[in-house]
Amino acid sequence: MDAQSIIKKLHALANPENVKGMARFGISSKNTLGLSMPVIRVLAKEIGKNHELALVLWDSKIHEAKILAGLIDIPKKVTEKQAEEWVKDFDSWDVCDQVCMNLFDKTDFAFPKAIEWTQRKEEFVKRAGFAMFASLAVHAKKADDKIFEEFLVCVFNEAEDERNFVKKALNWALRQIGKRNLYLNKKAIECCEDILKNYSNSKSARWIATDALRELQSEKVKERLEKKNV
Repeated sequence: MDAQSIIKKLHALANPENVKGMARFGISSKNTLGLSMPVIRVLAKEIGKNHELALVLWDSKIHEAKILAGLIDIPKKVTEKQAEEWVKDFDSWDVCDQVCMNLFDKTDFAFPKAIEWTQRKEEFVKRAGFAMFASLAVHAKKADDKIFEEFLVCVFNEAEDERNFVKKALNWALRQIGKRNLYLNKKAIECCEDILKNYSNSKSARWIATDALRELQSEKVKERLEKKNV
């Protein structure tokens, strides 16, 4: 299946009514066809992994084609140059999160790049860094706890960012790191407490920390981590 036929199929599956619904959830309606993730995932399975095709689909600028590109691309073939070009192209939280979860977090440079992006000013680039933190906390099973402690420092340093898509990613990263194991749960809770202590005048910081604490200190999470620790 070539890029032209895939794009034609995407248009054939378009659902304009879904675009309106997606906009209510903060998803960009620019070049958006209204396809659901299950539909995109089925198409990705039909296509299979293909790096060159992923590059062409991304360049189409179609919202769903970019998500599809992240699903079919091959992590080992993704260069830092490509990652930088794509991350600068993010204009919607769902494209950002899907590409980070399905592709970027599997690259050889995932950990340093995630930290680098959290220190950038652009809203979706910064979100991408924290989305990577959240994804790596789940997917990088063999990674050392020390790297996630470094991630928590980044969360603390950026906790005053009031931008909606950034603060939600900060909260997501904090919660996922704190659910990785008992040790990181303790460290994430300490991070939340430090945020509340040092950024008491920031509405964003207070929400990030209090919302994360609600989950990280819950009996459900504690029980799961204790069982995992046995």
